Amino acid sequence: MRHALEPFVTTIDHVGIAVADLDTAIAFHAEHFGLEVTHTEENDDQGVREAMLHAPGDHDGPAVQLLAPLRPDSPIATFLDRQGPGLQQLAYRVTDVDAATAALRARGLRVLYPEARRGTAGSRVNFVHPKDAGGVLVELVEPAAGH
Repeated sequence: MRHALEPFVTTIDHVGIAVADLDTAIAFHAEHFGLEVTHTEENDDQGVREAMLHAPGDHDGPAVQLLAPLRPDSPIATFLDRQGPGLQQLAYRVTDVDAATAALRARGLRVLYPEARRGTAGSRVNFVHPKDAGGVLVELVEPAAGH
C-alpha cells in the first residue's frame, strides 16, 4: 500500500512551540541548548511573532519554531489560554503543499484551510486537523522558492 505523502515529504521541517514571550524563549533556547536564531518575523495572517532556531551550523535542517501571539484572538493565544506554553505542532517539509493536501483529503483527513496560506519566510502551508492526526496539529510546509 502506498503512503499518501510518500512522494511529497522530504524531512521534518520544524517543531512549533507556543510561548508567551518570544524574546525570553529565544534566550532560553540559546543559553541552554546552543540554538541559533536563523529567522524572525511577524505573520499578521497567523497572528504570531515567530522565530526559527537551528542547531549551530545546520541552518537547513529541522528547526524549532517559537510562536508568540500578536493579539488575543490568534490561534496561538487561544492555545496558550487553553493549554499553556508547550509543543503546539509538528511540521513536515513537502515538495508540493497543494498535492499533499489533496492526497490527504482523498484519504478522508480534514485540513484547516481550503487553500494553502502564507507561512514563515514566504512558505506555503496547510494543517491537518489534530482530531485526524492522533491529537497532533500537523503542518505541511512548502518552502518558498530558493529556500
